[in-house]
Amino acid sequence: MPIVAQSTETTDWVSRYADEVIAESERRAPGKPVVVASGLSPSGPIHLGNLREVMTPHLVADEIRRRGYEVRHLISWDDYDRYRKVPNGVPGVDASWAEHIGKPLTSVPAPAGSAYPNWAEHFRAAMVEALAQLGVEFDGISQTRQYTSGAYREQILHAMRHRADIDAILAQYRTKKAPAKKSQKPVDEAELEAAEGSGAAAEDDGTGSAGYFPYKPYCGECGKDLTTVTAYDDDTTELTYVCEACGFTETVRLSEFDRGKLVWKVDWPMRWAYEGVIFEPSGVDHSSPGSSFQVGGQIVGLFGGEQPIGPMYAFVGISGMAKMSSSRGGVPTPGDALKIMEPQILRWLYARRRPNQSFKIAFDQEIQRLYDEWDKLDAKVADGTALPADVAAHSRAVRTAAGELPRTPRPMPYRTLASVADVTAGHAEQTLRILGDLDPARPLASLDEVRPRLDKAEAWINTYVPADQRTVVREEADKDLLATLDDRARESLRLLVEGLDSHWSLDGLTHLVYGVPKVQAGFSADATPKELPPEIKTAQRSFFALLYHLLVGRDTGPRLPTLLLAVGADRVRRLLGA
Repeated sequence: MPIVAQSTETTDWVSRYADEVIAESERRAPGKPVVVASGLSPSGPIHLGNLREVMTPHLVADEIRRRGYEVRHLISWDDYDRYRKVPNGVPGVDASWAEHIGKPLTSVPAPAGSAYPNWAEHFRAAMVEALAQLGVEFDGISQTRQYTSGAYREQILHAMRHRADIDAILAQYRTKKAPAKKSQKPVDEAELEAAEGSGAAAEDDGTGSAGYFPYKPYCGECGKDLTTVTAYDDDTTELTYVCEACGFTETVRLSEFDRGKLVWKVDWPMRWAYEGVIFEPSGVDHSSPGSSFQVGGQIVGLFGGEQPIGPMYAFVGISGMAKMSSSRGGVPTPGDALKIMEPQILRWLYARRRPNQSFKIAFDQEIQRLYDEWDKLDAKVADGTALPADVAAHSRAVRTAAGELPRTPRPMPYRTLASVADVTAGHAEQTLRILGDLDPARPLASLDEVRPRLDKAEAWINTYVPADQRTVVREEADKDLLATLDDRARESLRLLVEGLDSHWSLDGLTHLVYGVPKVQAGFSADATPKELPPEIKTAQRSFFALLYHLLVGRDTGPRLPTLLLAVGADRVRRLLGA
């Protein structure tokens, strides 16, 4: 039986929407499963901005499941949409794919070398795999299958009978100039495409020289949607169209014809009514007059339905990279993110921000700070000191109603794992040796204890860190530099070398490298920053720079304690001239 009481985690946005959706579902469809929905267009790589279209309803659906209700999360694969353009940078795709523009995505060949039969299935497969890793439970609906099977036949005929009513609704907005609206950043055409659930923001609304028709056939000759309906008879359902691409014309009986679809601004609200959707988010552009969501809220009534609860979601950016669009190549996808971060971290990024808050996903050095933040939260949750909203976001990140997501048994700091992967170039024995020395009290028995986090850190180092920023340890000591050192610099190296054996752990070496400049200045190695003059920080920076130059030939590098462990005590002594 459903647990009617509200969640105790009432401080987070997910719980608040869950309360609202449950109440609305019981009003509209008592006793039936709660229906939430997402729409994705496999028109190219499905990127991390599109993932918000899925994660927002997923998190709400999962909260409702936790309360004991039955929920259906529908993902409509808008694979019967037209192929609008050839994305840049997609492997196995060249300019020749332009000949397929105007065809359904399921009628376009997959990129060369793909294991899948068509364009839509190729890009859908990668998203399905990523959603499985993220623990997203959903019912997928192919719109190609729905339209070509005749599932929507009655809805199509109904729309054609009520085309004047639909036209009147759309006419309210055709002549209106959208007022300037506040936006978190400029919105360009590519972003508008990314924001629409179906990727059809630029699609026409069905207006033609022969009148308004909310249905667009795919040509029986060339297979494209560059068609214009020239006549329709309500009694016989005979429809005549002409193809602007090849000149083909045809008269069909719409009550038996399944090679076409409703225009997007009618298609979306039709599906709300058909599926009984209670909750579906939409992109930021839907706040403008005449947007698909706003217009759909009026059109859905013609199909006997109601508009879903529909929060606007903001765009997702990439740290260090250009804004995302599925129509441009090189845009990171959920699969790309999951190669460098664990599913819990990616879930957390979407769970901790309200849908209308923008955020960035780090593919640069910021990922190390992100992991530090996550590990601190993990510790606070474990010891009971985290704030309620943070506890809720953490819970939604690490588990679903179905159970806990697989996690790294011993999650060492990501920046440490990345540094070790950098220095060892992925050499397993070296990696195990170094990581085993991090905490002598708890030696690491196997690298499996730090996987998959270790694998993610290695992937980040190998994929996103430029070659000129990679760490290469010197083979031989820099005798020229050593010869120029003054007595104070030589003394600092001596103090470090003498303390290696007694401090050979991550914490010990951290204490040692920060302590050497303190001791040289006449202070205790244990002295806190408040007990020290500002000059000590300057001395520490100079000492660190000297060590980096002697060890790796640069001003900076991985954290010194990790680097020292990676290099090994004997080699450190040799490179420092001991």
